[in-house]
Amino acid sequence: MFSFFRPFLFNLDPETAHDLAIKSLKFNPLPSKMFEVEDEQMLNIELLGKNFPNPIGLAAGFDKSAEAYNSLLKLGFGFVEIGTVTPLKQFGSPKPRIFRLVNDQALINRLGFNNDGMDLIKDRIKSNGKQGIVGINIGPNKETKDQKDDFCLGLKNFFDIADYITINISSPNTDGLRDFHNQEKLTDLLFALNKTKKDNGTGIPLLIKISPDINNNLIPEIANAAIKNNISAIILTNTTNGNRDNLTSEFKNEDGGLSGGPLHQISTNMIKKFYKELNNKIPIIGVGGVSSGKSAYEKIVAGASLLQLYTGFVYGGPSTAKRIKKELIQILKTEGIKNIKDAIGKSV
Repeated sequence: MFSFFRPFLFNLDPETAHDLAIKSLKFNPLPSKMFEVEDEQMLNIELLGKNFPNPIGLAAGFDKSAEAYNSLLKLGFGFVEIGTVTPLKQFGSPKPRIFRLVNDQALINRLGFNNDGMDLIKDRIKSNGKQGIVGINIGPNKETKDQKDDFCLGLKNFFDIADYITINISSPNTDGLRDFHNQEKLTDLLFALNKTKKDNGTGIPLLIKISPDINNNLIPEIANAAIKNNISAIILTNTTNGNRDNLTSEFKNEDGGLSGGPLHQISTNMIKKFYKELNNKIPIIGVGGVSSGKSAYEKIVAGASLLQLYTGFVYGGPSTAKRIKKELIQILKTEGIKNIKDAIGKSV
């Protein structure tokens, strides 16, 4: 059905199409059994104190305000990440702010953390409950006087309802946010967040999401700060400001973060570097250009324990997770691997 409707959707402005998708998902039209696959137990993995039915997650950015996460879980995703959520409701950047690069199987966005704010989003999650593993990605408001304090507010608000919380220090669309990749500033932030956890008596897993545009010399510093401050996993990577040279779309020079196919090799290379540096002390969630079983497997053997996608879902439609699961299981069988965990880091 998606292949039939896709030309219509792709004739719409990308943000209009996205809003329509969210509205459609609210109706929960399709049973989850439709998106199960044979031998899916081969993809089960224990991580962050949870049993993930499969490692294919939906990245933050699609369901920013927790409007459709349960319906998205029904589409076969192993987990869904909501957000990015800021303390106060935020409109984000002026429109237009999402661009499809169809020939490049990519998107560029400069949304700027548009969301309904943490109070309304928390009420929505409490009202709707969770039918699977749901993480919450948090960030600061654009006009805040203290970005670190905004992160602590997000943690305080969501620790009792999220399965994990992601600290988004890597969006290219919020001024000063990527400064937190600096070791001193990152350590200061993580210390404050761990104090917030202690003050609230919570052991919720804290994750950090990293930019693909950092210099290699920052990798050991970030890895060291993450280990010392009890970070539960590292998400690699967010969108990139660079890598435009080989793109063919008319929108290739739009400001914003580039995601999708052109990011695949960049993020996979970074996963390999962090995997070596972390030495199995912290797991990695791989993001960037995941759109098939092959691209998923490449990130897993590079060192990712879980995966997330966004652009691949936009281009592939509701059956994306199911298709990737089937292809991934077939690769595991071909390689003689009984469970996905045995493939992690295999090529490093």
